[in-house]
Amino acid sequence: MTSESAANIDSASDLSTVELPDIPATAWAVLGLLGFGRELSGYDIKQWADAILRFFYWSPATSQIYTELRRLQDRSLIVSRDVPRADGRDKRVYRITPTGIDALEKWQAETDAEPPILKHGLLLRIWLGHLAQPDRLREQIRVHQERLRLELAAALLSEERAHDQPEWAYPELVARWTCRRIESEIRLADDMLADLDDLAAGSGID
Repeated sequence: MTSESAANIDSASDLSTVELPDIPATAWAVLGLLGFGRELSGYDIKQWADAILRFFYWSPATSQIYTELRRLQDRSLIVSRDVPRADGRDKRVYRITPTGIDALEKWQAETDAEPPILKHGLLLRIWLGHLAQPDRLREQIRVHQERLRLELAAALLSEERAHDQPEWAYPELVARWTCRRIESEIRLADDMLADLDDLAAGSGID
């Protein structure tokens, strides 16, 4: 958290007395989005999640976001208020409370990160490659690479936007890591194409 954000939230410094709430990881993610000290609507949270969180953690449905917001508010980790809009309808915005900041800091400091879970649809199909035509496998890999290139363009845009916001220094690092991961995945797909060529030629795979 930046000094500016910290100044806006009166957070306790002794985390030993803070009770860590029993909430799911998705709720922590929503609380984390509010942990930058801004008031956000559910729509804003969805946009933020789609801009960067989807690359490395979570792509939530809007309904799930509001479920987590209710859960967080029930535990006094966030509060909400209605603000008027130009069209005359109110918009509900949410902000983190000092209790929420304390809980988020304790969760960050005292809990270990769970191991990542990879569900790779392309690799599942290549795993069953003995049932497929080789040209079909190559086509699936190339489609995967095109999708990765689109994701890379979006990740680069997220990195650029984060760079323009001083309080997003750490999200910028994550966006940069995301770009490197996608670039690596594109190279791995090239390697897989070469491996398929070796297999077709009868030379085997090292």
